[in-house]
Amino acid sequence: MAKLKDKVALVTGASRGIGAAIAKRLAADGADVVITYARDAAAADSVVKAIEAAGRKALAIKADAADAAAVMAAVEQAAKAFGHIDILVNNAGTAIPKPFVETTLEEIDQVFGINVRGVLVATQTALKHMPDGGRIITIGSCVGERVLTPGLTAYSATKGAVKMFTQGLAREVGARKITVNNVQPGPIDTDLNPAAGDWAEPQLAVTALKRYGHVDEVAALVAFVASPESSYITGANLTVDGGTNA
Repeated sequence: MAKLKDKVALVTGASRGIGAAIAKRLAADGADVVITYARDAAAADSVVKAIEAAGRKALAIKADAADAAAVMAAVEQAAKAFGHIDILVNNAGTAIPKPFVETTLEEIDQVFGINVRGVLVATQTALKHMPDGGRIITIGSCVGERVLTPGLTAYSATKGAVKMFTQGLAREVGARKITVNNVQPGPIDTDLNPAAGDWAEPQLAVTALKRYGHVDEVAALVAFVASPESSYITGANLTVDGGTNA
């Protein structure tokens, strides 16, 4: 029997990269999946079709994670369409790699708006539609605990905030048997952080495995945290980083 049979998952920012891999993996494990996307409707539709091809229901909703009202509306739409939300994966995120002294206030606002405020807003709204025993999973980063590469100062601050949010919320919702966990990827080969990109060399150098990770490796950990087997894991920061923080 599929581990996530009869479950409904909402994955933010899931038209590509890590988010798309997570959405497809949760569907493969039996969940119906709602995804949000900011701009690329064609890519989002491709993810929906892949989920439907796996025999699950899927829905894509346009919602920029920087727009709090749009995020709240998307969560409400997902809950209305499927009746409830069992699993929330806060995946939407962004980074603007550059020296902090050169980072503009607009860029700081953008990174914090998506990576922190967007997570808090989506989670707060989803909790109103989440039954006991639900799962809240946020995609943080290994730099939320330790920063070894240059140019990620503002980004690492947002992921440190997500880390503490995870621990605090886990205490608040534990009585409802809702678990709250933070999956922290290291260098993962995506459009946002390509293995052949300008910022790849310093990241690759600090991994123990001397390679970038794959999106499916992050999705596998998320799928475990979303499953019944992880029911005694909460408030945890689970790193999948090739030994970057070893």
